[in-house]
Amino acid sequence: MLKSILKSSVSLLVLIPAGVAHAKEMNSAEIIDEIVVVGVAGDRKAIAGSATRIDSKDIEAFKFQDISRMLRLAPGVNIQEEDGYGLRPNIGLRGTGVERSSKITLMEDGVLIAPAPYAAPSAYYFPTAARMEALEVRKGSAAIKFGPRTVGGAVNMTSRSIPDEFGGFVDVKYGSDNHITLHGVAGGSTENLGVVGEVFHSSADGFKDLQGGENTGFNIQDYLFKARANTDEDADIYQSLTLKVGATNHESDETYLGLTQADFDANPYQRYAASALDNMKADHEQVQLSHSVKIDNFQMITVAYNNSFKRDWFKLDYFTDSGVKYKPGAVLESPSDPALAILKGEMDSDMGAIRIKHNNRAYRSRGIQNIMQYETSVAGMDHKFEFSSRYHEDYEDRMQNRENFTMSGGTLVYAGEDAVGSAGNRVASADAWAFYLSDEISWGKWTLSPGVRYESIDFKREDYTSPDRSALKGAAKEHTIDVVTPGFGATYQYSDELLFMAGVFKGFNPSGPGATNAEEETSLSLETGFIYDLDSLHLEVTGFYSDYNNILGSCTASSGSGDCEIGDQFNGGAADIYGLELTASHNFTLSDRLNVPFKANYTYTSATFDTSFEDGFWGDVMSGDTMPYTAEHQLNIVTGLEGEQWSVNLLMNYQSAVRTEAGSGSIAANEKIDGRAIIDISASYYLRENVTLYGGVQNIFDKEYAVARRPYGLRPGKPATLSAGVKFTF
Repeated sequence: MLKSILKSSVSLLVLIPAGVAHAKEMNSAEIIDEIVVVGVAGDRKAIAGSATRIDSKDIEAFKFQDISRMLRLAPGVNIQEEDGYGLRPNIGLRGTGVERSSKITLMEDGVLIAPAPYAAPSAYYFPTAARMEALEVRKGSAAIKFGPRTVGGAVNMTSRSIPDEFGGFVDVKYGSDNHITLHGVAGGSTENLGVVGEVFHSSADGFKDLQGGENTGFNIQDYLFKARANTDEDADIYQSLTLKVGATNHESDETYLGLTQADFDANPYQRYAASALDNMKADHEQVQLSHSVKIDNFQMITVAYNNSFKRDWFKLDYFTDSGVKYKPGAVLESPSDPALAILKGEMDSDMGAIRIKHNNRAYRSRGIQNIMQYETSVAGMDHKFEFSSRYHEDYEDRMQNRENFTMSGGTLVYAGEDAVGSAGNRVASADAWAFYLSDEISWGKWTLSPGVRYESIDFKREDYTSPDRSALKGAAKEHTIDVVTPGFGATYQYSDELLFMAGVFKGFNPSGPGATNAEEETSLSLETGFIYDLDSLHLEVTGFYSDYNNILGSCTASSGSGDCEIGDQFNGGAADIYGLELTASHNFTLSDRLNVPFKANYTYTSATFDTSFEDGFWGDVMSGDTMPYTAEHQLNIVTGLEGEQWSVNLLMNYQSAVRTEAGSGSIAANEKIDGRAIIDISASYYLRENVTLYGGVQNIFDKEYAVARRPYGLRPGKPATLSAGVKFTF
């Protein structure tokens, strides 16, 4: 039955006609914006729930390349920085937990983009943020249309659109730590075709220091191509067919190894010698074929997609000394241990005692999805029906081993390696059907938005005994999840300026392939608030509450959990998360030639366990304990001055102290990340109509601050970094 429903949806593809012509006012990107994501800022009030759009002007003001800095512009977003460049972000929404962004739905152009969104959602791949035109963040009842992870919400990234007229730009930037960025775009449309190509290259030596002088930075190349054919804009049946092809090559000299408190206080940017060879190599390829159609009050988009991702993070796993095995985290927690000298390179190790693992994994994610929307009026009420269906399959393939090194005179010397597959040899996979149905009912000043989502997911995990995979290590682990998640949102337009909104929905996060005893994560979530608009003043206030029946923890290397097997999941029991989100913006006009833009958002979050328990992931938890890595207070302010040919922008981000372990009361010094306020500044000067000079400083006061204590010790945020560039448009 499910397959027949999908076939019925997809069969509408036969509507593609032979003749095509140019359509300036209705192309596939605009249809996607209208029925898939937030769209433009003016559509905000039409969404019964929390939605924020970060547009190209917001991104361009600070020349953002770091997704963490971009998402600070949206309330309700929890972020744990990691490498200082946003290469592998940790993002949560409304207190869901941030670890590897695995608790939220990540999309690019409305398509799931995590390496394996169901089987292995941890985002070791993240799209290159600098090539995005916009970001959308949906939370609460506005997020159940995007699954599978709906407890917190969804982040969608909008890639480069095909321009109506031929044009493009070349952008060249240089900054601290030999940070070089080259970015170019060219494209346009004829009467019946549109194309765009994009090239992005960025590299840096890194801001951390190894005693041997090795780089600690990154090198990224990203390529994107789109081509579109479309009918006449006034055709009775408007259609377009768009091909999107992208590739990303990534290499970074990053590590999980941090510092002891004493070493961090002395120099937070140093790195221990044992991490000198740590290196991530990754390649990502994506292909999407999208068909859109609009017939009067009916419109539909169908997307077939395929994403492949390969990565090998070669990084320190553990080491031995006199026959005793040491995990780096345990050594850093006991800095008086003589074994610390081996990590630092101050003492030679036994032969082959340093074990560095090839975290070698391949991922595939593919499927076909269809979204249909129909508008009509019945008995004085306007209805906007929406139905979506998706078949999706993905997998994660691990084939890992370790190499052995000797620490000798502060240098790692190769001493051999273990058999391929000896440090991880398994395949985890998932097949999923998803359906969503909603009706947006407009009646006078009321808009009611009932909706329901259905997911059916088959998980499987197979562990093997040898590289040829001729035999399983025990029986395959398999289980199926079927879940229905309803939601209801409502808005009331009290006046032209003031709109009230409320919503209630069931949140859901699936367990994974290795979850033999873990239950899926579910919640009952509510939100209420208002939006006020008067001229250029915008004010939005939302209160939210999530009552978790069960909160899941996942054992990963990045979490630093030492007493669990990677891939295992753990029930955290009941939990309560509630908070407040505030957004305000206004444009102050000082004169005909001078403006002062102002935007601010504030988030208050309380996240506590309602259950007492102890396990290998969460640790020793008591009812009432606060969840780790969830800031209680966050404040982000953007302001500046704008003239006719120039602009200066200032961004301040404040985050209160967070716990690194569950607990209550005052935070112990060794379980605390101090609060901080970081200020960025940027400036632009429009030299000519098509030439812009710009520059800026991130962390202008060079504040030294920690971002995490996991997985192994303290790691720093980025110090003051300068950059300057020039952008040519044509």
